[in-house]
Amino acid sequence: MYANNRSKMETKSEDKIRILYVDDEENNLQAFKATFRRDYKIFLAISAKEGVELLKNEEVDIIITDQRMPERTGVEFLESIIPTYPKPIRILLTGYTDIQAVIDAINKGQVYHYLTKPWEEDYLRTVIKNAFEIYSLRRENERLTDALLKANEQLEFLLRQNLLS
Repeated sequence: MYANNRSKMETKSEDKIRILYVDDEENNLQAFKATFRRDYKIFLAISAKEGVELLKNEEVDIIITDQRMPERTGVEFLESIIPTYPKPIRILLTGYTDIQAVIDAINKGQVYHYLTKPWEEDYLRTVIKNAFEIYSLRRENERLTDALLKANEQLEFLLRQNLLS
């Protein structure tokens, strides 16, 4: 039922999953946007610096970044944004299989998934869907925790009122 509601909602741009894709190769950025623009709200950045600037102005649910970029690796970029932007789910995309990059991605960049280029469209869609599910569950958990804390505070207040009467 959730998937059906989601696909109906995705017709409106503001309801789409918001993805930031960071890659230093313009062709990759354009290919990604052309492939996924109908299903997701896509933000593109040609560098880690541009990615950080974009995050200042746009709320995103998922960040996908290339690992090998000139000024900063994808892991360095992801690690640097965690303190300010901890909520988006992170996916690392690379044309190289470097075991140290995988280890760093998991340990330093808090990466949800590691993909190799060239990406396969259906598989990447599945990864994005699963990543967004985790993102949504985390947000719902935060909301429920906040509601529980407020209810607990109200109960404590009422209990104190009854003890004082």
